[in-house]
Amino acid sequence: MYSSAAPADRRRPLPTALLAASVAVAFADSSIVVLALPDLYGAFDTTIVGVSWVITSYNAVVAVSVLALVRSPRWLGPRRAGLAGLGLFAVASAGCAASWSLAALIAFRCVQGLGAALLLAAALPLLAGLTGSRERGTSLWTTVAVLGAALGPVLGGVLTQLFDWRAIFAAQVPVAATAAVAAARGVGPLPADAPGRRARGAAASDVALGLLFAALVGALFLAVLLVITVWGLEPITGALVVSSLPAATLAVRPLAQRLEARAAAAGGALLLAAGLGSLALLPRVSNPLVAISLAFCGAGIGLAVTTLTGISLDPRAGLVRSGALTVAARHAGLVLGLALVAPLLSGALDHAGERALLGGTKEILDANLPLRTKVPIALALRDELESAQKGEVPDLGRAFDKAGSGRNVREARDSLVVTLESTLARGFRSSFALAALFALASVPVARLGRPR
Repeated sequence: MYSSAAPADRRRPLPTALLAASVAVAFADSSIVVLALPDLYGAFDTTIVGVSWVITSYNAVVAVSVLALVRSPRWLGPRRAGLAGLGLFAVASAGCAASWSLAALIAFRCVQGLGAALLLAAALPLLAGLTGSRERGTSLWTTVAVLGAALGPVLGGVLTQLFDWRAIFAAQVPVAATAAVAAARGVGPLPADAPGRRARGAAASDVALGLLFAALVGALFLAVLLVITVWGLEPITGALVVSSLPAATLAVRPLAQRLEARAAAAGGALLLAAGLGSLALLPRVSNPLVAISLAFCGAGIGLAVTTLTGISLDPRAGLVRSGALTVAARHAGLVLGLALVAPLLSGALDHAGERALLGGTKEILDANLPLRTKVPIALALRDELESAQKGEVPDLGRAFDKAGSGRNVREARDSLVVTLESTLARGFRSSFALAALFALASVPVARLGRPR
């Protein structure tokens, strides 16, 4: 019988930290490339829907593959699955870093998703063996799962700013490789894993997690697109704005442990919906307002996702099976959210672009500039907007290149930028509202989940 309180000398701090880091990276990969989207636009000449497949493909493969592990043959135990997953993840990460086309990047992301599925399902019993306790292993897995998902855009933004979007994937290779070496050297005795029937509360919690992660597309995808693609922030500045989300997630974890489970889950979902709703109703272009809204989202994640994950990891169903179903629910929710939000946003931005063209032209014609200066700027503006129908925001500077640098020209340009940014930001409203509805829909489902 596996002991839940194994002697302290059985614990292996370094291998535990390496494996936990690889689990956090695998969860972060769900959203880690979001702050690099402008770079991907330029590198592969794609669209919002096209580049969303860099994210969707990974999450879809994780969701499907991890479900297959629920009925995996006995020979594919946690050790084999974990080592295979880490190896695949490392090789696929190197392939992503070396991708020569969007199709190649998506293909390698699919392989990366398969490796992540093997790793995430096997990591629960492996961490239990490394920490010497089922409870400690489960708690550590839950912590890195929540923080990894929340930190994804921040990590991606910093690496993109300092190096290049390829650095996001190159940095993952040594993390997975060193974790594989550590796992191969032995993780101690693993807990017995004899699957039984899951409690109703566990299944309901998985459904609620799926809805919450569909809502998280608003915080991890839409909000980042808004500040980077529309407002033109540098990736590292965008990472600073987005960092309010993981900071709030970490800050509320002590509160999540003190609240009654249903109250924490429902309250967290409402906080997430409130944060997304405030993003939909932004009165103006404002980084502080976005940071505050994302802090609400982060607090919601810290309360709801932490609580629901703890309920869904039902030991009576076995750690591998229970963990696989929980991971599948999370990533299926992300796929659902992306599948609905990406085309909705693309269509909304097309209409917003048309309104921006009319509003921008009016701003130029009303500007305190000679007519011979206004007309070329208006025509150049039209050309820039029409050439940016792939989800990119036009380079407004080019429209003013030949107009000089006088005070009136600068004032006209600044006024135009505010008009266009505000118009395009309003194009995000319907997508943020849909994400908020997913969060609200999780509230009644979350209340069905109950602690074991």
